[in-house]
Order: sequence, then C-alpha cells, then structure tokens
Amino acid sequence: MTTVSAREVYQLFRDVALQQKTLLPDVGPHWCDVDTGTVWVRIDQHRIALFKDAGQLHHCLRCELDDGRVAEQQAWDSPGTDPLELLSVWERTQLLRALAG
Repeated sequence: MTTVSAREVYQLFRDVALQQKTLLPDVGPHWCDVDTGTVWVRIDQHRIALFKDAGQLHHCLRCELDDGRVAEQQAWDSPGTDPLELLSVWERTQLLRALAG
C-alpha cells in the first residue's frame, strides 16, 4: 500500500492557508473544545487527525486521503518531516485561524 508523503499533507494545509480549500471539523471534538488531545478535521474529502498539546498545535497523527491512501505519525518520525513542520510561520498562522473557525 502506498502511503501519504509529508509533502502531500503539507500541500493540503498550504491550500487551506491560501484559502484554496476549506478546513472543516470532522467527527469528535472541535478544535476550540480540546486543550490536549486529538482533533479530526476534513479538507475536501481528506481526513486528518491533529494532536493538540496544552492548547497548541503539536503534530499530525494521521492522514486519510480520498483515494484510500493512509499515513500515520510513524511515517513522519524523522525530525523535520511532520507535515506541520513544513509550514511557514504565515501558513501555520492561517491554518490556526481556520482551525479556530
């Protein structure tokens, strides 16, 4: 099975930052309802699990693309390979705004 690269997930986040795609809450608690824990979001038909730690966006846990490919945190275990780490400061700020909704 082909996994999802960090660059592919980063591109989804970047598209949200550039307002080319919309980020919506998925099943479970919404971003503003969690201090520490997992928050699922949807970008188009792609599902992404983000981990929030002490109120801060920490790392990406899982990505399920609409074509059936899946990647979990272990795919991005090397330093600097989490999709969120690829975001610029501006992109991350825009993503956080979208999460806060």
